[in-house]
Amino acid sequence: MRPDDALAPVLAFERVTRWYGHVVALMDVSFEVGREVVGLVGQNGVGKSTLMKLAAGLLRPSQGQVRVCGRDATTRAARSEVGYCPDFEALPEGCSGAHYVTNLLRYHGHGARSAAERARAVLQELGLGQHLDRSIGEYSKGMRQRVRLAQALAHEPRFVLLDEPMTGLDPVARSELAVTIRALPARGIGVLVSSHVLHELESVVDRVVLVHQGRLLASGRIGELRRLVPELPQRVRLVAARQRELAACLLQLPQVVAVNLTDRDQELQVTVQQPREFLRELTRLGASGSFVIEAVQMMDDNLASVFGHLVG
Repeated sequence: MRPDDALAPVLAFERVTRWYGHVVALMDVSFEVGREVVGLVGQNGVGKSTLMKLAAGLLRPSQGQVRVCGRDATTRAARSEVGYCPDFEALPEGCSGAHYVTNLLRYHGHGARSAAERARAVLQELGLGQHLDRSIGEYSKGMRQRVRLAQALAHEPRFVLLDEPMTGLDPVARSELAVTIRALPARGIGVLVSSHVLHELESVVDRVVLVHQGRLLASGRIGELRRLVPELPQRVRLVAARQRELAACLLQLPQVVAVNLTDRDQELQVTVQQPREFLRELTRLGASGSFVIEAVQMMDDNLASVFGHLVG
């Protein structure tokens, strides 16, 4: 890879519109993905699946351009750079994980020996080393998801599409998959990942792209998107002694909308406007020595809160 390639986007949507007959699925969408993890967020039926298929080169845009590594996404050269893990599961039950990934690598031009070696290596890397030759029909949900990820990564693509990869996984499997996804940019791989598990997607991505009713609603880091809606009330969790006295004091601040005492000892939740101003006032209050504040946690500075507010 040339030095300037590291700065070039692996995926670029340029004013892309796609319609089916008289139905518009996407309208004038533009964004880029570099060597990073970008989350695609949107409710069902808003154009996410169409966007993923366009990025994979499975659909052509009605207007605009989709490019993968600088090439038209529908060309063979572009598709060879893409690893695609779709949102549906269609694995051959009677085939082993190693045999399945090996066969797909043969389609990418690998010889029989190199395909078998590469398939076993990538499945080993993803934690399936002891199950390479077992039938896929015997695999757990988490193991099957790793096989799907293995087939997307085995041919060493520069860009990976993961459509709802965490659906149906238990917490341990989700955590392991998140670690794997986070490691991909360090290997020079750009990632676009779609998920309904917003709080888990939040821990994986560098940026998010919000799609609603076929349009790009917003894009950026979660903190940047949060600043798009400064009027949105935000909850703050505090742990401090003398919680009732502190609650009475906080209610005097102009930024405070409400204070709720919780069942937990020394904990209260404060609903505020202008959270930055509130935190400044809270710092002054703690510095004055009037109260000992042991912990402060912003509870609504997250993707689900921002997305819910933006789409109404």
